[in-house]
Amino acid sequence: MMILDTLLLSPIYATVWAARQVQHVIQQEQEAEPERITADLSELYMMLETGRIGEAEFSAREKALLDQLDRIEERENDSHQTRRNKWR
Repeated sequence: MMILDTLLLSPIYATVWAARQVQHVIQQEQEAEPERITADLSELYMMLETGRIGEAEFSAREKALLDQLDRIEERENDSHQTRRNKWR
């Protein structure tokens, strides 16, 4: 009976395993995102200083990157707040 259960449930186990792997990869990418954006900002400042881009383009791209950082920070704050409320 145990072997039959294992055989019947193996597709479910495989699906759960795959979902956990996808979740893990997404979490790693989200954790690395602020560092990537910071590196993009550094490169952007360097491009402005060397004259490769103008002020208008710099301002637009900087605003987009800073907005991304703000959204990440809000998402992290919401996540921490949810965890705190869960333990109350």
